[in-house]
Amino acid sequence: MALTASVQLRGRIAQSRVLFGPHETNLARRRAFSARHVAYYARRAAGGAGVIVTEIASVHESDWPYERAPLATDAGSGWAEIVRACRPHGALVLAGLGHAGAQGSSAYGQQALWGPSRIADVVSREVPMELEQPEIDALVAGFAAAAAAVVRADLDGVEVNAGQHSLLRQFLSGLTNRRTDDYGADRARLLHEVLAAVRAALGPDRVLGLRLCADELAPWAGITPVSAAEVAAAVAGSIDYLVPVRGSGMSVSATRPDLHTEPGFNRALCAGVRTAVDGSVPVVLQGSVADPAMAQAALDEGTADLVEMTRAQIADPDLVAFVRAGTPERVRPCTLSNQHSMVRDPRNPIVSDEAEPRSGHETEDPPVEGRDPRPREVLVVGGGPAGLEAARVAALRGHRVRLVERSARLGGALRPAAAVGGRARMGLLIPWWERELARLGVEVDVGVEITEAGLDSAARSGVAVVLATGSRPGPLGFAAAAGTVVLTAAEFERSVLHAGSTAAALARLPEGAVVVHDPVGDWTGVGVAEQVVAAGWPTALITPDQVAGTQLTRTGDLAAANTRLQRAGVARELRCTLRSVGGGRARLEHVWTRERREIDCAVLIDCGYRLPEDALWLARPHLPRAGDCVAPRSVYEAVLEGRRVAFGPVSAKSCWSATSRSRGLRP
Repeated sequence: MALTASVQLRGRIAQSRVLFGPHETNLARRRAFSARHVAYYARRAAGGAGVIVTEIASVHESDWPYERAPLATDAGSGWAEIVRACRPHGALVLAGLGHAGAQGSSAYGQQALWGPSRIADVVSREVPMELEQPEIDALVAGFAAAAAAVVRADLDGVEVNAGQHSLLRQFLSGLTNRRTDDYGADRARLLHEVLAAVRAALGPDRVLGLRLCADELAPWAGITPVSAAEVAAAVAGSIDYLVPVRGSGMSVSATRPDLHTEPGFNRALCAGVRTAVDGSVPVVLQGSVADPAMAQAALDEGTADLVEMTRAQIADPDLVAFVRAGTPERVRPCTLSNQHSMVRDPRNPIVSDEAEPRSGHETEDPPVEGRDPRPREVLVVGGGPAGLEAARVAALRGHRVRLVERSARLGGALRPAAAVGGRARMGLLIPWWERELARLGVEVDVGVEITEAGLDSAARSGVAVVLATGSRPGPLGFAAAAGTVVLTAAEFERSVLHAGSTAAALARLPEGAVVVHDPVGDWTGVGVAEQVVAAGWPTALITPDQVAGTQLTRTGDLAAANTRLQRAGVARELRCTLRSVGGGRARLEHVWTRERREIDCAVLIDCGYRLPEDALWLARPHLPRAGDCVAPRSVYEAVLEGRRVAFGPVSAKSCWSATSRSRGLRP
């Protein structure tokens, strides 16, 4: 069966076997689905998604897990708008329903959290109230009432959440359910009651799906694949499809981990559940499936009947359409970095993707494909993410584009960044851009440096110029004695690319301990330290923070990263400032006590801040610029600004200015 083939669920036809799963978006208006939700889901339906499950709505007012979490009693009109926008494209639209229980938050509702037992949540450390029968009855009634609202909104059905952030999972698990009543003797009892109530409210002709935790990664007491298979077999006759997932309150990031985890990690788990239900209900593969070829293989091998590709469709809403057209190479790669797709965060960021910044902003940003009525010649200076995206979008809009890069290869800072340990998936974007530029007829010149005279010559010829010249190392924040080997992270990774391996690059450096200086706390320092220690060199990581890689909390990799560092033997010098290096020693100062001490250091790799490479812009400040030459940030900002200049100063008329202001960034 083909990934793009239609599939029937409860007599309803979905246009493909690709599911767009429920996830936090922060698109809600208060606790209701908004016009932004409508546009977001409709875009995936237009791109070929077969089944769309909306963001999980809380079925009871006791549950307010994050500030912009939808509430089922406020969701009806939004659900109706979503289905009206998606149904014409052939997608089935289901409402995600759930209750986060002890994994919720009491900060917004100012009520006690609900739980099966008085077991403190491992993240919030808050002890929930133990549900008595009246609350259990209210919960079941809440699921039924939400399902009835789904019917009134004319959705195709619901998906009940018994996976991550789920009170139903907490009842199923020995980690959190220590009850001595019937709900403890039979931990699946509440799930059976909920499914029965939802089916009764839905009626016989709407889809009932179940997202079920099949492995809490805590075999001493939690849900295991064996126990989950028994539950799956028991409920198979009550549901229309099943999504096995993994993870618990002890391993929240395991459900949608970042790029350090192998894509398709749930294949064996899914296959085991599918065997347990013995073909009685379709099973959906979930777990970082980002590649259409992997998704198709899962169907061909009998691992699954459908495939969830949520982050992949955030990265490219047209994924299914490209596969159906026979051009899968055009699918924008999903890096799985979680930098913009994981938004259960007190900052309330909007869901998006680093290489597709229109995701989540469909109501604000215009599509890139519209052609400019007055095409021009365009010169893009710089072949990093900002320049590559500016060239791509300008060409899509009908301009004649030339891109010039002074180094021998395209990619800019993204190329050495992808060489950092565990970050290889980031590099998938570079060949995608190269293929797109070739397809669009962009003239690409590498090894060519543009001077001020060249900019003036282009201007006299009427050529529109975009500067995307990237960044340069910032000043060192410490003293370095003469003769000391100090490399920036980018310099080190370029040497790795040139030498062919980390070990080969390190072999050219002085023997001894390698010290990684990380004043920023993002993925760079942690990744470089992992990379160096894996090559067999003694490694220390210096950070002023309480934990290494403190910013990795945003991507879900913080705990995992520190575990990897510990297991690999990296010495983490926490709460320390690097004061000087030289003579084979690095001198540290504790940020609280000011106590000073020394550690061995033959080579220092500095993962500090960078500055704009803006010499050309300072000489010609009237020219538009994008990316790191404005301010060094992430791929997301580079792509966003590259896209904006292709709409704004490059075009005869800027159609981007209003949306640029609304997003808080200049065009």
